[in-house]
Amino acid sequence: MNLLVAGGAGFLGSNLCEQLLNMGHKVVAVDNLITGSKKNIDYLLQFKNFTFVNHDIIEFRTFDVDGIFNLACPASPPLYQKDPVGTVKTNVIGSTNLLELARKTNSRILQASTSEIYGDPKISPQTEEYWGNVNPIGLRSCYDEGKRTAETLFMDFHRQYGTDIRIARIFNTYGPRMRLNDGRVLPAFIGQAIRGEDLTVFGDGSQTRSFCYVDDLVEGIYRLLLSDYALPVNIGNPDEVSILDFAHEILALVNNPAAFIDYQPLPQDDPKVRQPNIALAKKLLDWEPKMNRKDGLKATYEYFKEVVNPI
Repeated sequence: MNLLVAGGAGFLGSNLCEQLLNMGHKVVAVDNLITGSKKNIDYLLQFKNFTFVNHDIIEFRTFDVDGIFNLACPASPPLYQKDPVGTVKTNVIGSTNLLELARKTNSRILQASTSEIYGDPKISPQTEEYWGNVNPIGLRSCYDEGKRTAETLFMDFHRQYGTDIRIARIFNTYGPRMRLNDGRVLPAFIGQAIRGEDLTVFGDGSQTRSFCYVDDLVEGIYRLLLSDYALPVNIGNPDEVSILDFAHEILALVNNPAAFIDYQPLPQDDPKVRQPNIALAKKLLDWEPKMNRKDGLKATYEYFKEVVNPI
């Protein structure tokens, strides 16, 4: 298949491109490099079936493709809040452009949505039927509501034009090629611990997250693309952990005696719980995560050691 990966130079996008190429697909990675990096895809240039295009999906451009993965949007709060209007435009105008491309080429298109569409949920774990609890005018709303609007666009294109869509609601994902200054909890904790800095825990650390290793996540969204299901599907790891317990896991892993824990006020609209119900993914895709957090963190730590202290 000829596959387009929007956001292909990012953390998740570059890992997806690698797996698609290993499967024998022809891949075009599109990225404006605002948060993605060419370093993430330099190693992919050895594949004759790989092409990189520096392009912003806010501007329409045509490609000859059979399938589209829309992963184009900053995913960490500091990065998407840096340009909130641009974040909304990427989710709305960019998604519309890719949907129009899918219509023009009669391609299947997958939207990389997010667990953030559930906001600060009042139920846990979160199922696909839950509509969420989102602040529409908060600091995080450019991303949260942007992704929710993108889901609306996908469903309306499907209903109005018959566009062949898939929607993956992606929960916290981690692994090699994450940005160290990403702003999300895992790279922040590992970076701080390696440098001997205190790990910043917001609030009392009782809020929870569920972390899915990137290889598992890529397998899940690929299986979803190949499925015949158009409604949203949670893709993530239901193994829930509190942020405070997670901080202690990182301290034990890195084992830097200079690092402790620093408690800071909880940011606005920070979700208190985050845990996917993946019953639908298990039934529909015969998929569930395989990598346990201990082994996944070890692999990620080895990657970050080279970033912080390159040989």
